[in-house]
Amino acid sequence: MSLYEGMTFERAWRVTEADAADRHGNPFVHVLTTPVVVEWMEDVATNGVQPHLSGGQGTVGSSLKMRHLTPTPIGFTVKVVARLTQIDGRRLMFRIDAFDEVEKIAECEHERVIVDLSRFHDKARRKKAAAGGS
Repeated sequence: MSLYEGMTFERAWRVTEADAADRHGNPFVHVLTTPVVVEWMEDVATNGVQPHLSGGQGTVGSSLKMRHLTPTPIGFTVKVVARLTQIDGRRLMFRIDAFDEVEKIAECEHERVIVDLSRFHDKARRKKAAAGGS
């Protein structure tokens, strides 16, 4: 594993009609919706660390505290920057900020946990079987 505190990861997206709040159950609010910003924040953290993990490992989100600060119109570009602030065993803590073309639009503290993917999926299968699923 080659992760270290202070690493940063970033990615940008163009806000589309599909990303609007009124397409996600909030009628009459035609700007970037909060759930999409959260998805983008998790995406940057997840995909940023994945190449630095050992084979068979992945991460899962365990907590996220986010503030959506200001609206972003459709058509704007949003850049998300995640900084790995702390490594505590399998726990990874991030500070993530999102910016549109004018200003910072959101900020969050996010925790991810490194998991062995085989064991993680086995646990999910056992849970499904216990509930009567196949």
